[in-house]
Amino acid sequence: MAALHVAQINFLQAPAGLAHDEVLERWHSLVDIAEVAASGGTRVTVVQASARDDVLTRNGIDYHFIDIRGLGAAGRGRRFARLLADIKADVLHANGLDFVGDAFAVSQCLPQLPILVQDHASRPPRWWRRPRWRRWYAAVSGVAFTALEQAQPFSAAGLFGPQLRLFAIPESSSRFAPGNRADARVETGLYGDPCVLWVGHLSPGKDPLTVLDGVARAASELPDLQLWCAFGSAPLFDEVEQRIEQDPQLRGRVHLLGKVAHTHVEALMQSADVFVSGSHHEGSGYALLEALACGAVPVVTDIPSFRALTDNGRVGKLWPCGDATRLAEALVDLAASRPSSQQVRAHFDAALSFAAVGRRWADAYAQVHGDRQRRAS
Repeated sequence: MAALHVAQINFLQAPAGLAHDEVLERWHSLVDIAEVAASGGTRVTVVQASARDDVLTRNGIDYHFIDIRGLGAAGRGRRFARLLADIKADVLHANGLDFVGDAFAVSQCLPQLPILVQDHASRPPRWWRRPRWRRWYAAVSGVAFTALEQAQPFSAAGLFGPQLRLFAIPESSSRFAPGNRADARVETGLYGDPCVLWVGHLSPGKDPLTVLDGVARAASELPDLQLWCAFGSAPLFDEVEQRIEQDPQLRGRVHLLGKVAHTHVEALMQSADVFVSGSHHEGSGYALLEALACGAVPVVTDIPSFRALTDNGRVGKLWPCGDATRLAEALVDLAASRPSSQQVRAHFDAALSFAAVGRRWADAYAQVHGDRQRRAS
């Protein structure tokens, strides 16, 4: 039986100022999600909204950049549908629940094409928009979340019909690897026992202040603990800096690294004993995926996507959002007994690697394609 041909479509327009090969370099998740699916034996083509037409091929995957300038939703739908018909796609994998209206426009031109939409941290629309969104979702065959719990707000809002299939599939995977911790620490300068790493924005949703409080409380029992913070945007930078300066348990123990190139994040992850996150909401958690790939033990908040990625906390520790005391307890508990980097990586290989996630996508594609064939017959 021939492999299914899946078209992954990205309705968010590529930046007009970038060459298309630069888009693939900067939007690494665009490439990763395609290659994850292809690793499961699926034939994958990527369709990317753009300001000019172009075709690139990388690692056996064709990337079609489609000029959508000046087109409304219906015009974009027809434009994408022509290409999907030309390449004879069996399944449409649409990225982003926020773009379900665009997926619906495609479905009006290709009503027999099954559509599977992948969540990327979307939230349900406001109540006055929901009737139209229900109509759009009626044209969709399946939706994939990192954790099935993330579908609950959409189901509660009445957006998902009873025939819609729901899938639990990690948002992506990671190419990072464990490496040698001692060598990585020579490169990065990181140290500590434990050496704890934060990678994320210094923003309210990531809750760095609670993480600092937890580290301060754990420090009395872990005097050699060091926390290293790599971050991009930092709306809470002043508050974080002030909190560190005012607490003798944090001064000299917390190191603000600032913005770090993604290529350097791997070495930071390889250097760390523990990866910490205080996030209140994540569609998946790319930094957590990268930490697991490098063998760093996660101490992360008890939210649906993190439960899914850590096998309900079987790998590492989960702690309640906003609870600095429980974070401190988790850090102290792990210092006494924590899994090895090899054990963490074994979990990643089994559940979160390209091959493992690719198998989940292959199964999901087969299910929605089979459903549509049965209805057609």
